[in-house]
Amino acid sequence: MGYRQQCPRSASDGTGSRVERGLSVGRQRLWRWGVPLAGGLLLLSGCADDSEAGRLAMPEPASAQGQHTLDLWQGAWIAAWITGIVVWGLIFYVVIRFRRRNDNEIPVQTRYNLPLEIFYTIAPVVMVIVFFSHTVRTQNAVLEDEPSNPPDNIVEVTGQQWSWTFNYGLGDVDQKADDDRFDDDFPYQSYVHDGGTGSYIPDLYLPVDETTRFNLRSPDVIHDFGVPAFLMKMDVVPGRVNHYVITPTREGTFTGKCYELCGTYHSRMLFTVHVVSREEYDQHLQDLEDAGLTSEKPLIGGEEAYTQAGLESEGESE
Repeated sequence: MGYRQQCPRSASDGTGSRVERGLSVGRQRLWRWGVPLAGGLLLLSGCADDSEAGRLAMPEPASAQGQHTLDLWQGAWIAAWITGIVVWGLIFYVVIRFRRRNDNEIPVQTRYNLPLEIFYTIAPVVMVIVFFSHTVRTQNAVLEDEPSNPPDNIVEVTGQQWSWTFNYGLGDVDQKADDDRFDDDFPYQSYVHDGGTGSYIPDLYLPVDETTRFNLRSPDVIHDFGVPAFLMKMDVVPGRVNHYVITPTREGTFTGKCYELCGTYHSRMLFTVHVVSREEYDQHLQDLEDAGLTSEKPLIGGEEAYTQAGLESEGESE
C-alpha cells in the first residue's frame, strides 16, 4: 500500500502566509479609507484657491465686511464635506463589511445600540451649536457700527417704487445728529442727491478704503438694498431706519439691486456702484451740486417717492 510522503511545512512558510495576508488586509483598508479621505482633502484644498471655484461660486468680496461672509460660506462647505465624507464612508463600510455572503447566512439582527444612538443624538446638536456660534460671530462682524468708531461718510438711501435715491452730505459730518435716526436732525447741513426714474438707473459713488454708513428708508413697501460684490444686503422697511456700514477695499464698478419683490416694476430697481478715490468722490458731489441737485435735507420720501418720470402715467407708478 503506497503512500505519498509530504514534506513538512517550515515555520517560515506559515510566517510568509501570515505576512501576505496582513499586507492584503492593509491594502484593502488603504483603499477603503485612504482613497475617500484623499479625495475629500483634494476637494477641500480647492477652498484655499482665490478663483471662483475656490470661493465655491461666491463673488470675490470687494468690501472688508464681505470677507467675513466669504469665510463663513467656505467654512460651512468644509464642515458639510467632512460630515458627508464621514457619513458616506460609514454607509459604504457597513454595506461591505456586513453584507450577506451566501444564501444560507442571516446577518446579525441588532435591535438597538445605545452608544451609537447617544452619539448620533449628541453629535448633530454639537454641530448646530458650532454653526450657530460662527454665524453669530460673522453677523456681529459685518454689522459692527459702534459710536466709538464712527464712519467717514453717511449716505441716506431711499428705496421707493421703483427706484433708488442717494443723498450725499456736504461739508463736515455731525455724528451726534445721526444718533437718533427717527428725528428731523441730519448729520449734514445740506445735501446733494441722485435719484433714479423709470428710464434712468442711478449711480452710487463710494470712496475706496473709507467706511460709509447707509441709512435705509422706504416710504411705501419693503425693499432690500444690496450689492452682490459687497456680500451684504439689508431690508428697507417702512416706518423704521435700518443701517449698516461698508468699507470698499478696491476700486471698480459694481451692480446693485433690490432683493425683495416690491411690486410691478421691481425689476427696475437697479443701481450702479462706483468705488473711486477720494478725489473722484468729491468731484462727483461737486458735479451734482453744479447740476442743481441740492436740498437742505435728504429726500426720504413724501411726494418725491411718487414722481417716476419715464413711466406711462402717474397712476401706474403708484
